[in-house]
Amino acid sequence: MITVHHLDNSRSQRILWMLEELSVPYEIQHYQRDKKSMLAPAALKKVHPLGKSPVLEDKGLILAESGAIIEYLQEVYDEDSALKPSAFAERQQYRYWMHYAEGSLMPLLVMKLIFSRLGKQPMPWLIRPLAGAIGQGVQKNYLDKQIYTHMDYLEKHLATHPYFAGYQFSAADIQMSFPIEAINARAGLGQYPHLNAWLSNVTARPAYQKALENGGPFTILR
Repeated sequence: MITVHHLDNSRSQRILWMLEELSVPYEIQHYQRDKKSMLAPAALKKVHPLGKSPVLEDKGLILAESGAIIEYLQEVYDEDSALKPSAFAERQQYRYWMHYAEGSLMPLLVMKLIFSRLGKQPMPWLIRPLAGAIGQGVQKNYLDKQIYTHMDYLEKHLATHPYFAGYQFSAADIQMSFPIEAINARAGLGQYPHLNAWLSNVTARPAYQKALENGGPFTILR
């Protein structure tokens, strides 16, 4: 039986969704974030040295990194290749978006989250105003511009493709879901109709809804 070490409000929600799409039985080991630091509990380090989530146990393997786990599940359990395109051009799109999600888009969103928290507790009150001003300046003059460039890029791509790898829903859509849901939660997708349509479409899938039911309430950290 597959075990998913699932941290609340984290990338591991994607793994539950992938398993539901594949109709593969699994069990969940739940972990809760520290309410003050919002960090993962120390118990996760007993599973993987980095103490991060998701972590998946299967067939004697302990796998980390959501992209690597999704690719493993597709390779081992997707016998009909329902979640990976067969055409050469679409496979290249699939590969690209599988890596783009964490390699290009998420670093900007993580940086924005960090800089948005400057000037807040637990930072000493004496330097909060200065730190807050620095954080706002970095977001306005660098991060927001970069993120909007990426959003324009994604919108243009989805204007001609209903899914990221082309005309077939794939694991690349699952991988791309977390950063796009993060942007939607923090700023909305009001000016991006194709991204809005894509998000509404994929989150309406029964497997997505079942993953939410099994994993518990899912709220993007702000």
